[in-house]
Amino acid sequence: MRRYLLLTLLLAAMQVLANPIDELLERIDTGASRKFKIELKAAPRDYFELDQQGSRVVVRGNTWVNIGVGVNWYLKYYAGIHLTWNQMKARLPQVLPPVTQRERHETDLSLRYAFNYCTFSYSMAFWDWERWQREIDWLCLHGINLPLAIVGEECVWRNMLLRLGYSSEEIGRFIAGPAFLAWWEMNNLEGWGGPLPDSWYARQEQLQKNILCRMKQLGMHPVLPGYCGMMPHDAKQRLGLNVSEAPLWNGFTRPSNLLPTDPRFDEIATLYYDELTKLFGKADYYSMDPFHESADDASIDYAEAGRRLMAAMKRVNPRATWVIQGWTENPRPEMVDSMQTGDLLVLDLFSECRPMFGAPSIWRRAEGYKQHQWLFCLLQNFGANVGLHGRMDQLLSNFYTPYSQGRPSGIGFTMEGSENNPVMFELMSELPWRPKRFTKEEWVNNYVRARYGLNNGDAPYPTLCNAWQLLARTIYNCPAGNNQQGPHESIFCGRPGMNNFQASSWSKMKNYYTPSSTLEAARLFLEAAEQTLEAAPGSSLSNNMDYDLVDITRQALADQARLQYHHAIASYRAFDIDGLRQASDRFLHMLLLQDSLLGTRSEFRLGHWTEAAISCGTTPDEQRQYEWNARVQITTWGNRYCADTGGLRDYAHKEWQGLLRDFYYPRWQTFFNTLLAQMEAQQHPQPELLGAGPNSNKTAQELFAMALPQDPQFDWYAIEEPWTLRQNHYSAAPEGNALQIARRIIDFLR
Repeated sequence: MRRYLLLTLLLAAMQVLANPIDELLERIDTGASRKFKIELKAAPRDYFELDQQGSRVVVRGNTWVNIGVGVNWYLKYYAGIHLTWNQMKARLPQVLPPVTQRERHETDLSLRYAFNYCTFSYSMAFWDWERWQREIDWLCLHGINLPLAIVGEECVWRNMLLRLGYSSEEIGRFIAGPAFLAWWEMNNLEGWGGPLPDSWYARQEQLQKNILCRMKQLGMHPVLPGYCGMMPHDAKQRLGLNVSEAPLWNGFTRPSNLLPTDPRFDEIATLYYDELTKLFGKADYYSMDPFHESADDASIDYAEAGRRLMAAMKRVNPRATWVIQGWTENPRPEMVDSMQTGDLLVLDLFSECRPMFGAPSIWRRAEGYKQHQWLFCLLQNFGANVGLHGRMDQLLSNFYTPYSQGRPSGIGFTMEGSENNPVMFELMSELPWRPKRFTKEEWVNNYVRARYGLNNGDAPYPTLCNAWQLLARTIYNCPAGNNQQGPHESIFCGRPGMNNFQASSWSKMKNYYTPSSTLEAARLFLEAAEQTLEAAPGSSLSNNMDYDLVDITRQALADQARLQYHHAIASYRAFDIDGLRQASDRFLHMLLLQDSLLGTRSEFRLGHWTEAAISCGTTPDEQRQYEWNARVQITTWGNRYCADTGGLRDYAHKEWQGLLRDFYYPRWQTFFNTLLAQMEAQQHPQPELLGAGPNSNKTAQELFAMALPQDPQFDWYAIEEPWTLRQNHYSAAPEGNALQIARRIIDFLR
């Protein structure tokens, strides 16, 4: 009781000294904090509560983050204001709708994590402090109190390697460029995209300090990167370390590994943690993923390796917890068994599809993570690809499955890329606060009210509900057994060929919805948008409705283009030259229509990515380097070998304005022009096939084979690489009217 009283007094003192939620509210809308009363109250369980006091809405909670969840809940379900990546500012009503009856939500899922290492490169590579502020606000509003925080890790490594005697030039060959730091941090590659200039290190160090300061103000526990043995590939020759050399990763030279059982591991780990602590302080949680995506090695004592990694971390902070990804082989069972209860927190990385614990899946572990805490995570997105996608029924089913041993301690957002499919992240963020299972149908109707600020009697509401219910039944309901990684990939974004399906090498795409469903959803959404403007002449669509109109119409057009592609290939196979010409012209026109549609939103413009990259540079050379990083990552990803043989090309493809027009269009135009030229050549007599010329001594069978259509071969990398080296400007500023272009597209597709 005495301890509880002391905690109550401490929280009261904190509230008097500072209230970060008021500051967050002011970033949403100037003057918003005066319309709320924020109360920090101690409680044995995580909770938030909505109440009313006069004209002010009261939001209570036992942490600032839980209060943030309460603010978001109120804005969505009372004020009809939905804040997400495409909209983090809003104009609140002069008088807020009252909370007529106190509403309280509690949860035992007290750990709520965010981010994948890949997120920091696929989405965040070039973010500045202004963009990070919005992200941290988003985290707070969605209940995240355990965010991965790896910005500036390269600064730690530079300082550590300097102490080990490496020169700045050598370090530059080891640490990757801005768009590829995640894969360097995950021990997959060295140096690609670098070397980094001094200005980058200074920028990232200050940025990380700002990020950590804000996270801690909100009561979050940032997860800092720990040390699990990575060293430059030449560490054996350079430092005399007994390191193992990893095989190439998709063509890239990988760093070497200093095994935790090596006599010098503690020395190197201490150096690393010293530099990390000097720059960014200590943490209660450290992220480490040793032996990530690597085959089992009989020579490694995984149990002892785990104990040594843990010991090095504990020397920094005896109360710290090791955060590890549950992915493929990791964490090794021997490591799990050797750890003390409470020392390990496992991220079940792909819980909505391939959970390792709980619901049946191809990765299921019968005993789960045994004595250790674990988090139920939503992966959702790979490569930050653009596309509608979700597993609503599977997510709900897996989350509410009874667990025979050890329910999760919380949830996690572990997406490779953010700023897409807000509906899925909204659904996931509410699960800890909804103890009873519900249906996607009832939740979706409430989502429509919240996202667009509508009431049941508003004309567009039934139409929007129909559109979203259709999407929830189809493209947002990828079924169990379909293990594809992320969205159904756009036909526009793949290297052209005679049998195009997935755009990237590892997507595991499998058809699970019909193209007619997304077309009908786009038609319904357009109808609702037009109803909205008819009901309020002279007005414009809300930001959320405009964004969704573009995104849903984009998906419908991409799906119809896939059908159009097959019409073109069928014409080629049937030697229908006119049919191929018409079908390919229509396909290319659809691609340019997509470019125009996406140009109406800055989120779907290539310029929002390249301008951010260029703005990080302090000199023309730096700007060129960062723009090259940005261009390469979303196209070839690596050099010729890594792109082609390694299969990395188009892994991070984006359906973005500018990229469609200048990168994907030329590829498809080259492809179709080659097919047409080949067909036209076959219309004319070929003397060598009549027995004349150098082929006169060929057999009948050989001549017959020569007469058959030959699928053309292309050196795509030679076509693609020049675009990565250009510096033509792409603007982030939107152009055109989304409603008008969407109407043109729907009419075109009839």
